[in-house]
Amino acid sequence: MTNHTGRGRTVRAAALAATGALALAACSGGGDTPGQQQAAEFTGTYDGPEVTLSYWNGFTGGDGPFMQSMVDEFNAEHDNITVESNTIEWAEFYQKLPAAVTAGEGPDVGVMHIEQLSSNAVRQVIDPVDPLLEGIGLTADDFTQEIWDATEYEGQHYGVPLDVHSLAMYYNTEHFEEAGITEPPTDAESFGAALDALQEAGHEHPFWMPARWPAHLMFLSGVWQGGGEPYAADGASATFDSAEGVETLEWMRSMVDDGYSPASVDADAQYVAFKNGETSITFDGIWQINDLEESGLPYAAVPVPALLGEQATWASSHQFFLPHQNDPDEDKVAAAQVFVAWMSEHSGEWAGAGMIPARESVRTSGVLDGTVQEPIADAIDTMRFLPPVPGLGTIQAETLEVAVADGVLGDRAPDVALTEEAERATALMEENLARFGG
Repeated sequence: MTNHTGRGRTVRAAALAATGALALAACSGGGDTPGQQQAAEFTGTYDGPEVTLSYWNGFTGGDGPFMQSMVDEFNAEHDNITVESNTIEWAEFYQKLPAAVTAGEGPDVGVMHIEQLSSNAVRQVIDPVDPLLEGIGLTADDFTQEIWDATEYEGQHYGVPLDVHSLAMYYNTEHFEEAGITEPPTDAESFGAALDALQEAGHEHPFWMPARWPAHLMFLSGVWQGGGEPYAADGASATFDSAEGVETLEWMRSMVDDGYSPASVDADAQYVAFKNGETSITFDGIWQINDLEESGLPYAAVPVPALLGEQATWASSHQFFLPHQNDPDEDKVAAAQVFVAWMSEHSGEWAGAGMIPARESVRTSGVLDGTVQEPIADAIDTMRFLPPVPGLGTIQAETLEVAVADGVLGDRAPDVALTEEAERATALMEENLARFGG
Protein backbone atom coordinates (compact mmCIF):
# COMPACT_ATOMS: atom_id res chain seq x y z
CA MET A 1 0.00 0.00 0.00
CA THR A 2 1.54 3.28 -0.98
CA ASN A 3 1.72 6.10 1.50
CA HIS A 4 1.02 9.17 -0.60
CA THR A 5 -1.92 11.30 -1.57
CA GLY A 6 -2.17 9.94 -5.11
CA ARG A 7 -3.03 6.48 -3.88
CA GLY A 8 -6.71 6.71 -4.78
CA ARG A 9 -6.04 7.35 -8.43
CA THR A 10 -3.32 4.68 -8.43
CA VAL A 11 -5.60 1.98 -7.03
CA ARG A 12 -8.50 2.91 -9.31
CA ALA A 13 -6.17 2.71 -12.30
CA ALA A 14 -4.89 -0.60 -10.98
CA ALA A 15 -8.38 -2.06 -10.89
CA LEU A 16 -9.09 -0.91 -14.43
CA ALA A 17 -5.76 -2.18 -15.73
CA ALA A 18 -6.09 -5.54 -14.02
CA THR A 19 -9.57 -6.35 -15.24
CA GLY A 20 -8.89 -4.91 -18.68
CA ALA A 21 -5.98 -7.31 -19.08
CA LEU A 22 -8.06 -10.20 -17.82
CA ALA A 23 -10.93 -9.36 -20.12
CA LEU A 24 -8.60 -9.36 -23.10
CA ALA A 25 -7.27 -12.73 -22.04
CA ALA A 26 -10.80 -14.06 -21.72
CA CYS A 27 -11.83 -12.75 -25.14
CA SER A 28 -8.76 -14.21 -26.78
CA GLY A 29 -9.83 -17.69 -25.74
CA GLY A 30 -8.70 -19.58 -22.66
CA GLY A 31 -8.61 -23.05 -24.16
CA ASP A 32 -4.83 -23.10 -24.39
CA THR A 33 -4.27 -21.86 -20.86
CA PRO A 34 -2.51 -24.51 -18.74
CA GLY A 35 -4.55 -25.89 -15.86
CA GLN A 36 -3.91 -24.59 -12.38
CA GLN A 37 -1.61 -26.61 -10.19
CA GLN A 38 -1.64 -27.12 -6.49
CA ALA A 39 1.35 -25.85 -4.54
CA ALA A 40 3.90 -28.55 -3.80
CA GLU A 41 3.97 -30.04 -0.34
CA PHE A 42 5.51 -27.61 2.13
CA THR A 43 8.20 -29.14 4.36
CA GLY A 44 9.09 -26.04 6.38
CA THR A 45 12.69 -25.80 5.17
CA TYR A 46 14.63 -25.59 1.94
CA ASP A 47 17.82 -27.68 1.69
CA GLY A 48 18.32 -27.53 -2.08
CA PRO A 49 20.88 -25.67 -4.18
CA GLU A 50 21.22 -21.89 -4.10
CA VAL A 51 18.32 -20.14 -5.81
CA THR A 52 17.38 -16.55 -6.53
CA LEU A 53 13.70 -15.66 -6.28
CA SER A 54 12.02 -12.81 -8.11
CA TYR A 55 9.57 -11.14 -5.70
CA TRP A 56 7.04 -8.69 -7.15
CA ASN A 57 5.26 -6.16 -4.96
CA GLY A 58 3.81 -2.67 -5.18
CA PHE A 59 5.20 -1.13 -2.00
CA THR A 60 6.53 2.04 -3.63
CA GLY A 61 5.58 4.44 -0.82
CA GLY A 62 6.62 4.82 2.79
CA ASP A 63 5.92 1.14 3.38
CA GLY A 64 8.63 0.12 0.88
CA PRO A 65 11.62 0.42 3.23
CA PHE A 66 9.87 -1.72 5.85
CA MET A 67 9.25 -4.48 3.32
CA GLN A 68 12.81 -4.33 2.00
CA SER A 69 14.14 -4.54 5.54
CA MET A 70 12.19 -7.77 6.04
CA VAL A 71 13.49 -9.15 2.74
CA ASP A 72 17.05 -8.30 3.76
CA GLU A 73 16.55 -10.03 7.10
CA PHE A 74 15.23 -13.14 5.37
CA ASN A 75 18.18 -13.21 2.99
CA ALA A 76 20.62 -12.90 5.88
CA GLU A 77 19.07 -15.94 7.56
CA HIS A 78 18.97 -18.15 4.44
CA ASP A 79 22.32 -18.87 2.77
CA ASN A 80 20.76 -20.80 -0.10
CA ILE A 81 17.88 -18.41 -0.92
CA THR A 82 18.26 -14.88 -2.27
CA VAL A 83 15.08 -12.87 -2.72
CA GLU A 84 15.29 -9.97 -5.16
CA SER A 85 12.52 -7.41 -4.89
CA ASN A 86 10.94 -5.96 -8.01
CA THR A 87 8.86 -3.06 -6.73
CA ILE A 88 6.32 -1.70 -9.22
CA GLU A 89 3.52 0.85 -8.88
CA TRP A 90 0.32 -1.08 -8.22
CA ALA A 91 -1.38 0.05 -11.44
CA GLU A 92 1.54 -1.16 -13.53
CA PHE A 93 1.86 -4.27 -11.38
CA TYR A 94 -1.66 -5.47 -12.14
CA GLN A 95 -1.27 -4.65 -15.80
CA LYS A 96 2.06 -6.46 -16.24
CA LEU A 97 1.47 -9.55 -14.12
CA PRO A 98 -0.97 -11.54 -16.34
CA ALA A 99 1.09 -11.04 -19.49
CA ALA A 100 4.35 -11.85 -17.71
CA VAL A 101 2.98 -15.07 -16.23
CA THR A 102 1.51 -16.15 -19.58
CA ALA A 103 4.89 -15.55 -21.24
CA GLY A 104 6.71 -17.54 -18.55
CA GLU A 105 8.40 -14.37 -17.31
CA GLY A 106 6.44 -13.80 -14.14
CA PRO A 107 7.80 -13.66 -10.60
CA ASP A 108 8.46 -16.64 -8.35
CA VAL A 109 6.37 -15.10 -5.58
CA GLY A 110 4.44 -11.89 -5.08
CA VAL A 111 1.98 -9.80 -3.09
CA MET A 112 -1.35 -8.43 -4.27
CA HIS A 113 -4.47 -6.95 -2.72
CA ILE A 114 -7.12 -9.38 -1.52
CA GLU A 115 -9.75 -8.02 -3.92
CA GLN A 116 -7.50 -8.93 -6.86
CA LEU A 117 -7.19 -12.62 -5.98
CA SER A 118 -10.37 -13.83 -7.68
CA SER A 119 -9.71 -11.96 -10.93
CA ASN A 120 -6.22 -13.44 -11.19
CA ALA A 121 -7.38 -16.88 -10.06
CA VAL A 122 -10.08 -17.17 -12.72
CA ARG A 123 -7.54 -16.38 -15.44
CA GLN A 124 -5.05 -18.84 -13.93
CA VAL A 125 -2.45 -16.18 -13.26
CA ILE A 126 -2.07 -17.47 -9.72
CA ASP A 127 -2.36 -20.96 -8.25
CA PRO A 128 -4.15 -22.20 -5.12
CA VAL A 129 -2.13 -22.11 -1.91
CA ASP A 130 -4.12 -24.55 0.22
CA PRO A 131 -1.21 -27.04 0.63
CA LEU A 132 1.06 -24.16 1.65
CA LEU A 133 -1.47 -22.90 4.21
CA GLU A 134 -1.78 -26.43 5.55
CA GLY A 135 1.98 -26.85 5.69
CA ILE A 136 2.45 -23.59 7.58
CA GLY A 137 -0.36 -24.64 9.88
CA LEU A 138 -2.65 -21.73 9.03
CA THR A 139 -6.40 -22.27 9.21
CA ALA A 140 -9.53 -20.18 9.47
CA ASP A 141 -8.92 -19.99 13.22
CA ASP A 142 -5.85 -17.79 12.59
CA PHE A 143 -7.84 -15.01 10.87
CA THR A 144 -11.16 -13.27 11.04
CA GLN A 145 -13.86 -15.06 9.07
CA GLU A 146 -14.12 -12.12 6.67
CA ILE A 147 -10.43 -12.27 5.73
CA TRP A 148 -10.45 -16.04 5.34
CA ASP A 149 -13.57 -16.03 3.16
CA ALA A 150 -12.22 -13.26 0.92
CA THR A 151 -9.14 -15.34 0.03
CA GLU A 152 -11.32 -18.16 -1.29
CA TYR A 153 -12.55 -18.55 -4.84
CA GLU A 154 -14.55 -21.59 -6.01
CA GLY A 155 -13.56 -23.66 -3.00
CA GLN A 156 -9.82 -22.94 -2.99
CA HIS A 157 -7.66 -20.32 -1.29
CA TYR A 158 -5.34 -18.16 -3.37
CA GLY A 159 -3.67 -15.90 -0.84
CA VAL A 160 -1.66 -16.11 2.38
CA PRO A 161 -2.77 -13.06 4.39
CA LEU A 162 -0.02 -10.67 5.46
CA ASP A 163 -1.93 -7.74 6.90
CA VAL A 164 -5.20 -5.87 7.17
CA HIS A 165 -5.49 -2.17 6.41
CA SER A 166 -8.73 -0.30 6.93
CA LEU A 167 -10.23 3.14 7.03
CA ALA A 168 -9.76 4.94 10.32
CA MET A 169 -10.93 8.21 11.83
CA TYR A 170 -8.06 10.64 12.32
CA TYR A 171 -8.60 13.70 14.48
CA ASN A 172 -6.54 16.75 15.36
CA THR A 173 -5.97 16.54 19.11
CA GLU A 174 -5.31 20.28 19.45
CA HIS A 175 -8.58 21.12 17.71
CA PHE A 176 -10.43 18.69 19.98
CA GLU A 177 -8.85 20.28 23.06
CA GLU A 178 -9.83 23.76 21.86
CA ALA A 179 -13.41 22.54 21.36
CA GLY A 180 -13.55 20.86 24.77
CA ILE A 181 -13.99 17.38 23.26
CA THR A 182 -12.54 14.85 25.69
CA GLU A 183 -13.40 11.61 23.90
CA PRO A 184 -13.44 10.78 20.17
CA PRO A 185 -16.95 10.24 18.77
CA THR A 186 -18.17 6.68 18.40
CA ASP A 187 -21.66 7.10 16.91
CA ALA A 188 -23.81 9.52 14.94
CA GLU A 189 -24.90 11.55 17.96
CA SER A 190 -21.42 12.10 19.38
CA PHE A 191 -20.01 12.73 15.89
CA GLY A 192 -22.55 15.47 15.22
CA ALA A 193 -21.92 17.00 18.64
CA ALA A 194 -18.17 17.02 17.95
CA LEU A 195 -18.65 18.79 14.61
CA ASP A 196 -20.82 21.43 16.26
CA ALA A 197 -18.30 21.97 19.04
CA LEU A 198 -15.46 22.28 16.54
CA GLN A 199 -17.37 24.91 14.55
CA GLU A 200 -18.10 26.84 17.73
CA ALA A 201 -14.36 26.76 18.45
CA GLY A 202 -13.71 28.51 15.13
CA HIS A 203 -13.11 25.58 12.75
CA GLU A 204 -15.55 26.43 9.97
CA HIS A 205 -15.26 23.18 8.02
CA PRO A 206 -14.20 20.50 10.53
CA PHE A 207 -14.91 17.50 8.27
CA TRP A 208 -14.32 17.59 4.52
CA MET A 209 -16.44 15.15 2.52
CA PRO A 210 -14.65 14.13 -0.70
CA ALA A 211 -16.57 13.34 -3.86
CA ARG A 212 -13.96 10.81 -4.97
CA TRP A 213 -11.31 8.77 -3.18
CA PRO A 214 -11.88 7.67 -0.46
CA ALA A 215 -15.58 8.58 -0.63
CA HIS A 216 -16.61 5.17 -1.97
CA LEU A 217 -14.86 3.46 0.94
CA MET A 218 -16.86 5.62 3.33
CA PHE A 219 -19.98 4.68 1.41
CA LEU A 220 -19.25 0.95 1.60
CA SER A 221 -18.61 1.27 5.33
CA GLY A 222 -21.98 2.96 5.79
CA VAL A 223 -23.84 0.29 3.82
CA TRP A 224 -22.29 -2.43 5.97
CA GLN A 225 -22.99 -0.45 9.15
CA GLY A 226 -26.65 -0.35 8.21
CA GLY A 227 -26.72 -4.11 7.68
CA GLY A 228 -26.75 -4.02 3.88
CA GLU A 229 -24.48 -5.50 1.23
CA PRO A 230 -23.25 -3.60 -1.84
CA TYR A 231 -23.18 -6.71 -4.07
CA ALA A 232 -24.71 -10.15 -4.20
CA ALA A 233 -22.27 -12.73 -2.89
CA ASP A 234 -22.54 -14.75 -6.12
CA GLY A 235 -21.48 -11.77 -8.23
CA ALA A 236 -24.77 -11.66 -10.11
CA SER A 237 -26.04 -8.22 -9.16
CA ALA A 238 -25.31 -4.90 -7.51
CA THR A 239 -27.35 -4.09 -4.42
CA PHE A 240 -25.79 -0.81 -3.34
CA ASP A 241 -29.01 1.04 -4.19
CA SER A 242 -30.67 -0.47 -1.12
CA ALA A 243 -32.26 1.57 1.66
CA GLU A 244 -28.93 1.33 3.50
CA GLY A 245 -27.12 2.70 0.46
CA VAL A 246 -29.50 5.62 0.04
CA GLU A 247 -29.31 6.48 3.74
CA THR A 248 -25.52 6.42 3.61
CA LEU A 249 -25.24 8.67 0.57
CA GLU A 250 -27.81 11.07 1.99
CA TRP A 251 -25.69 11.31 5.15
CA MET A 252 -22.58 11.96 3.09
CA ARG A 253 -24.31 14.78 1.21
CA SER A 254 -25.63 16.19 4.50
CA MET A 255 -22.07 17.02 5.55
CA VAL A 256 -22.12 19.61 2.74
CA ASP A 257 -25.74 20.72 3.20
CA ASP A 258 -25.25 21.22 6.95
CA GLY A 259 -22.12 23.30 6.41
CA TYR A 260 -19.53 21.00 7.90
CA SER A 261 -17.75 20.44 4.58
CA PRO A 262 -16.93 22.57 1.53
CA ALA A 263 -19.19 21.90 -1.44
CA SER A 264 -16.60 20.29 -3.72
CA VAL A 265 -13.61 18.35 -2.38
CA ASP A 266 -11.26 16.68 -4.83
CA ALA A 267 -9.83 13.19 -4.30
CA ASP A 268 -7.33 13.19 -1.43
CA ALA A 269 -7.86 16.92 -0.81
CA GLN A 270 -9.49 16.12 2.52
CA TYR A 271 -6.35 14.31 3.64
CA VAL A 272 -4.03 17.11 2.55
CA ALA A 273 -6.22 19.62 4.39
CA PHE A 274 -6.13 17.50 7.54
CA LYS A 275 -2.36 17.04 7.33
CA ASN A 276 -1.98 20.82 6.98
CA GLY A 277 -4.18 21.47 10.02
CA GLU A 278 -7.00 23.01 7.96
CA THR A 279 -9.64 20.51 9.05
CA SER A 280 -10.24 18.63 12.29
CA ILE A 281 -11.43 15.13 11.36
CA THR A 282 -10.87 12.93 8.34
CA PHE A 283 -11.54 9.32 7.36
CA ASP A 284 -8.62 7.73 5.55
CA GLY A 285 -6.58 4.55 5.45
CA ILE A 286 -4.13 3.51 8.14
CA TRP A 287 -1.44 3.55 5.45
CA GLN A 288 -1.28 7.30 6.16
CA ILE A 289 0.05 6.78 9.69
CA ASN A 290 3.75 7.09 8.91
CA ASP A 291 3.15 10.12 6.72
CA LEU A 292 1.32 11.84 9.56
CA GLU A 293 4.01 10.83 12.02
CA GLU A 294 6.61 12.55 9.85
CA SER A 295 4.43 15.66 9.47
CA GLY A 296 4.50 16.50 13.16
CA LEU A 297 0.74 17.06 13.24
CA PRO A 298 -0.86 16.53 16.66
CA TYR A 299 -3.29 13.72 15.90
CA ALA A 300 -4.75 10.41 17.01
CA ALA A 301 -6.58 7.62 15.20
CA VAL A 302 -9.53 5.44 16.18
CA PRO A 303 -11.99 3.18 14.35
CA VAL A 304 -14.52 4.88 12.07
CA PRO A 305 -17.60 5.68 14.21
CA ALA A 306 -20.79 3.66 13.86
CA LEU A 307 -22.61 6.49 12.11
CA LEU A 308 -25.29 4.47 10.34
CA GLY A 309 -25.90 1.47 12.58
CA GLU A 310 -23.49 -1.12 13.91
CA GLN A 311 -19.71 -0.83 13.78
CA ALA A 312 -18.35 -1.86 10.36
CA THR A 313 -15.51 -0.49 8.25
CA TRP A 314 -14.13 -1.11 4.78
CA ALA A 315 -10.80 -2.92 4.73
CA SER A 316 -8.35 -4.56 2.37
CA SER A 317 -5.40 -6.89 2.84
CA HIS A 318 -2.05 -7.65 1.23
CA GLN A 319 -1.80 -11.30 0.27
CA PHE A 320 1.19 -13.41 -0.71
CA PHE A 321 0.50 -15.41 -3.85
CA LEU A 322 2.21 -18.07 -5.94
CA PRO A 323 2.07 -17.28 -9.68
CA HIS A 324 1.23 -20.02 -12.11
CA GLN A 325 4.32 -21.63 -13.64
CA ASN A 326 4.02 -23.36 -17.00
CA ASP A 327 7.26 -25.22 -16.30
CA PRO A 328 7.82 -24.92 -12.55
CA ASP A 329 11.30 -25.11 -11.05
CA GLU A 330 10.74 -27.34 -8.02
CA ASP A 331 13.61 -25.75 -6.09
CA LYS A 332 12.25 -22.25 -6.62
CA VAL A 333 8.73 -23.32 -5.71
CA ALA A 334 9.98 -24.86 -2.47
CA ALA A 335 12.12 -21.81 -1.68
CA ALA A 336 9.22 -19.45 -2.41
CA GLN A 337 7.09 -21.34 0.08
CA VAL A 338 9.78 -20.97 2.74
CA PHE A 339 9.88 -17.23 2.03
CA VAL A 340 6.10 -16.84 2.37
CA ALA A 341 6.06 -18.87 5.59
CA TRP A 342 8.87 -16.76 7.07
CA MET A 343 7.18 -13.48 6.12
CA SER A 344 3.92 -14.64 7.66
CA GLU A 345 5.64 -15.66 10.88
CA HIS A 346 7.51 -12.32 11.04
CA SER A 347 4.55 -10.16 10.03
CA GLY A 348 4.74 -8.34 13.33
CA GLU A 349 7.65 -6.38 11.86
CA TRP A 350 5.32 -5.20 9.10
CA ALA A 351 3.34 -3.30 11.73
CA GLY A 352 6.07 -0.67 11.43
CA ALA A 353 4.60 0.23 8.05
CA GLY A 354 1.34 1.17 9.77
CA MET A 355 -0.37 -2.13 8.94
CA ILE A 356 -2.18 -4.62 11.17
CA PRO A 357 -0.85 -8.20 11.09
CA ALA A 358 -3.52 -10.52 9.74
CA ARG A 359 -2.50 -13.52 11.87
CA GLU A 360 -4.19 -13.44 15.26
CA SER A 361 -1.21 -15.05 16.99
CA VAL A 362 1.06 -12.27 15.71
CA ARG A 363 -1.46 -9.47 16.15
CA THR A 364 -2.04 -10.33 19.82
CA SER A 365 1.62 -10.92 20.67
CA GLY A 366 2.23 -7.34 21.79
CA VAL A 367 3.70 -6.01 18.54
CA LEU A 368 0.96 -3.36 18.35
CA ASP A 369 1.27 -2.17 21.96
CA GLY A 370 1.55 1.60 21.99
CA THR A 371 1.22 1.98 18.21
CA VAL A 372 -1.21 4.36 16.51
CA GLN A 373 -3.01 1.44 14.90
CA GLU A 374 -3.53 -0.48 18.17
CA PRO A 375 -7.09 0.81 18.85
CA ILE A 376 -8.00 0.19 15.21
CA ALA A 377 -6.69 -3.37 15.34
CA ASP A 378 -8.92 -3.99 18.35
CA ALA A 379 -11.88 -3.55 15.98
CA ILE A 380 -10.62 -6.05 13.38
CA ASP A 381 -13.73 -8.20 13.73
CA THR A 382 -15.78 -5.32 12.31
CA MET A 383 -13.67 -4.92 9.17
CA ARG A 384 -15.35 -5.92 5.93
CA PHE A 385 -14.08 -6.90 2.47
CA LEU A 386 -15.53 -6.90 -1.01
CA PRO A 387 -16.78 -10.33 -2.12
CA PRO A 388 -14.32 -12.39 -4.23
CA VAL A 389 -15.93 -11.59 -7.58
CA PRO A 390 -13.67 -11.40 -10.68
CA GLY A 391 -13.62 -7.97 -12.30
CA LEU A 392 -15.57 -6.27 -9.52
CA GLY A 393 -13.00 -3.52 -9.02
CA THR A 394 -13.46 -2.09 -12.49
CA ILE A 395 -17.24 -2.31 -12.30
CA GLN A 396 -17.20 -0.48 -8.99
CA ALA A 397 -14.97 2.28 -10.36
CA GLU A 398 -17.32 2.77 -13.32
CA THR A 399 -20.61 2.71 -11.38
CA LEU A 400 -20.66 2.89 -7.60
CA GLU A 401 -17.90 5.49 -7.44
CA VAL A 402 -19.73 7.60 -10.02
CA ALA A 403 -23.00 7.41 -8.05
CA VAL A 404 -21.26 8.40 -4.82
CA ALA A 405 -19.50 11.34 -6.47
CA ASP A 406 -22.71 12.63 -8.05
CA GLY A 407 -24.60 12.25 -4.79
CA VAL A 408 -21.97 14.08 -2.74
CA LEU A 409 -21.71 16.88 -5.30
CA GLY A 410 -25.49 17.21 -5.60
CA ASP A 411 -25.47 16.46 -9.34
CA ARG A 412 -28.05 13.70 -8.84
CA ALA A 413 -30.29 12.85 -5.92
CA PRO A 414 -28.75 9.98 -3.92
CA ASP A 415 -31.57 7.53 -4.65
CA VAL A 416 -31.55 8.35 -8.36
CA ALA A 417 -27.77 8.11 -8.70
CA LEU A 418 -27.62 4.79 -6.86
CA THR A 419 -30.55 3.23 -8.72
CA GLU A 420 -29.22 4.19 -12.15
CA GLU A 421 -25.65 3.08 -11.44
CA ALA A 422 -26.71 -0.15 -9.73
CA GLU A 423 -28.63 -1.09 -12.88
CA ARG A 424 -25.49 -0.47 -14.94
CA ALA A 425 -23.38 -2.42 -12.46
CA THR A 426 -25.73 -5.40 -12.53
CA ALA A 427 -25.58 -5.53 -16.32
CA LEU A 428 -21.79 -5.48 -16.20
CA MET A 429 -21.72 -8.15 -13.49
CA GLU A 430 -23.92 -10.39 -15.62
CA GLU A 431 -21.46 -9.94 -18.50
CA ASN A 432 -18.64 -10.82 -16.12
CA LEU A 433 -20.31 -14.04 -15.07
CA ALA A 434 -20.63 -15.09 -18.70
CA ARG A 435 -17.06 -14.04 -19.51
CA PHE A 436 -15.44 -15.76 -16.55
CA GLY A 437 -17.58 -18.87 -16.64
CA GLY A 438 -19.63 -18.09 -13.56
